[in-house]
Amino acid sequence: MIEHGSGAKVGSGANAVDEHTTEVDDNILVVRDLHVSYATRSGSVAAVRGISFVVPRGKIVAIVGESGSGKSTTSQALIRRLASGGRIDSGSIEFEGRDLGPMSERELRSIRGGRIGFVPQDPSKSLNPLMRVGDQIAEALRLHLKLSKAEAATEAVRILAEVGLPDPDARATQFPHELSGGMRQRVLIGIAWACNPQLVIADEPTSALDVTVQRHVLDNIDELVRRHNTSVVLVTHDLAVAADRADYVAVMSNGEIVEQGTTEQVLSAPTHEYTKKLVESAPGLASKRLTPSLTVLGEQQQSSAGKLFTHTRPAQPAGSSTASGAVAASAASSGADAAEATNILEVSNLVKTFALRRQGGGSQVLRAVDDVSFVVPRGSTFSIVGESGSGKTTTARIAARIASADSGTVSFDGTDVTSLSGEALRQLRRRVQVVYQNPFGSLDPKMSIEKIIAEPLRAFRVGDRTHRAEVARELLEHVSLSPTLAQRRPTELSGGQRQRVAIARSLAIGPELIVLDEPVSALDVSVQEQILQLLVDLQVQFGLSYLFISHDLGVIRQISDHIAVMRSGKVLEAGTAHDVMSNPQHEYTRELLEAIPGQRAK
Repeated sequence: MIEHGSGAKVGSGANAVDEHTTEVDDNILVVRDLHVSYATRSGSVAAVRGISFVVPRGKIVAIVGESGSGKSTTSQALIRRLASGGRIDSGSIEFEGRDLGPMSERELRSIRGGRIGFVPQDPSKSLNPLMRVGDQIAEALRLHLKLSKAEAATEAVRILAEVGLPDPDARATQFPHELSGGMRQRVLIGIAWACNPQLVIADEPTSALDVTVQRHVLDNIDELVRRHNTSVVLVTHDLAVAADRADYVAVMSNGEIVEQGTTEQVLSAPTHEYTKKLVESAPGLASKRLTPSLTVLGEQQQSSAGKLFTHTRPAQPAGSSTASGAVAASAASSGADAAEATNILEVSNLVKTFALRRQGGGSQVLRAVDDVSFVVPRGSTFSIVGESGSGKTTTARIAARIASADSGTVSFDGTDVTSLSGEALRQLRRRVQVVYQNPFGSLDPKMSIEKIIAEPLRAFRVGDRTHRAEVARELLEHVSLSPTLAQRRPTELSGGQRQRVAIARSLAIGPELIVLDEPVSALDVSVQEQILQLLVDLQVQFGLSYLFISHDLGVIRQISDHIAVMRSGKVLEAGTAHDVMSNPQHEYTRELLEAIPGQRAK
């Protein structure tokens, strides 16, 4: 048992609060045996099943779990704002000694925003696009603190300064769309803390942010907790974030709290298998590059990998306009491959500019990619890391010949492909494939999984319908999905499963290079680890080369052989993964490394 304050106790692996030792003076929030369900067409579905925990005054309690674990439902239940169809079936939620359950909506409105603040996950959906951000903070102040319009406007500017927005007087007059994602999230934090609440519930407040912006936002929360002695319930899927910021951690799975205790106890000596998996999977807590699994190494030795793509490799030599270029795993079958270039991809002095309109008329030129050069050695992973707006995705699109550069060259397998067009460019697509960040957006919701995977084969008229279906099912097995999923639609799969389908589709035509643009940023940490391990295994099986794009050096560290760090369109630093990670030369690289969550737990 673990003591919270001077009396409340929480079992490290149980869901019960010791009611006899809980003292309201020490705990701002006490949750006992909470059950929440949702009404669906097929009946009632339990989302939260008998959870209990306490939140001590002035402390941060993190509720950690993957998508579907029930953590966001818990956060919504705490303020009685469940999504449509949701209801609290039983249990109690005591805030400052009063049960919120029996309260009327009018009573709850006086507590929400005033004494309990809430920071939602997505600022683009939570801020009024038609109101200036200063007015949105002032609205809460006028409603709960009864300030005059002038007083609220002045206080709103002070709050924007407190949460770290530069030039707060100017920011107060701007609309949400005129601010960056990190700035909008800070506005939400400012609204949550505007009325000096005793408790703030933050539901995934940084999941969509770059690591450095994430650190600044979490630093803001830490500072506000220290300054105002506010208690915080931090809901997150990232155990590394909880490791850095929380005093206590409760781990949720399938609607239950499977383990809870002090952060140090949960991280250093987890007792539940699910917690152990989260600890092992968290990129910020991992320190080693992933290696191929023993099973995959055994398959490679048996030369079974190349068999799948014999149908995609024509007899023409590599580099010709009609060559598809099968994966390197089957390269031994052709003597022409002896002339393969050492580097699968070379980009030299790329420049890409965009014209941006300015308020009041006129325009300015943005150099999104500014004299960028690098090479990708065959069979390796070259990663480009940087924050949003750094130019990394634009660079990757040019390298894949999805976009064109203003100047500079792109060479693939020793051949200049910068100016390819028509059929020659179409044939290059057989050798270079792309996997995007959001698999749901890149998969046709009307098509079956089998047809999605076989789509490249149909486009290049490879095989008949029976053969394409066979290849699709075989690819499902290669990405660790059951062939029984072949007739399902993307909406019937989880995010991790959809990303595996996207990877399988990219493999269908037998590429040599795959460009992966933030392929795991939208996934839970344990699913992230599974996808990264899958990519490492597939690379060995099929001799693939990767150009990997990410904003997260914690992820980059697990998969990279070489790394380039980009900012404002320029490569600031490049080298082997070991050199960049262990001995960064540029201050910005050091800042990115310091921003990786989970380091305080080491």
